[in-house]
Amino acid sequence: MLLRAYASGIFPMAERADSTDVFWVEPRRRGVLPLDAFHLPKSLAKTLKQQRFRFTVDRAFAAVLEACAEPAPGRSETWINPLIAEAYVALHARGQAHSVEAWTADGELAGGLYGVRLGAAFFGESMFTRVTDASKCCLAALVARLRLGGFRLLDTQFLTSHLAGFGAVEIPAKDYRARLSAALSGTSGDFFAGDEGGLGEGPSGKRIVQLLSQTS
Repeated sequence: MLLRAYASGIFPMAERADSTDVFWVEPRRRGVLPLDAFHLPKSLAKTLKQQRFRFTVDRAFAAVLEACAEPAPGRSETWINPLIAEAYVALHARGQAHSVEAWTADGELAGGLYGVRLGAAFFGESMFTRVTDASKCCLAALVARLRLGGFRLLDTQFLTSHLAGFGAVEIPAKDYRARLSAALSGTSGDFFAGDEGGLGEGPSGKRIVQLLSQTS
């Protein structure tokens, strides 16, 4: 059901963490982050080059999802209820939901994000950070990975000022459906194209900056 929903341009949310059901959302104006127009702030590029984090994918999906559902500054409630969490863990087991993780030198989970892969589209769901800039670095790592893998659409659902700083824009639902159709009608993206040193081991921070610079 979830995959059919994403293919149709809708996604689920819950009112609260303790909600017993979900509702379906189709924004009139959709947030997208054009992969060829991603803006890497100089300060974030500096952080990546300093190699503060090690990046992986799908090493801690459940932990990332759980962290995304936790209260955070400016957000006392979450739209991720147990029903949604269970569904995305099931999608992950099928290989169609993925996480990007940032780890400290001490092996602690510093931040991460997760989303759904379908065709050559990636639907970003949520992100979290425990260490300054960790989630931002994960977003940069995701964009580099999607570019390498031949993806055509990065859906952010809604546009926020935070995402706008990275080049995200808002487009009408009609235009979004056209982009979604194009991303689902061709060759599927390869989410693991950016792995280095083994499946699930992402590029270093320095390499991420190089990849984003090369494909800009």
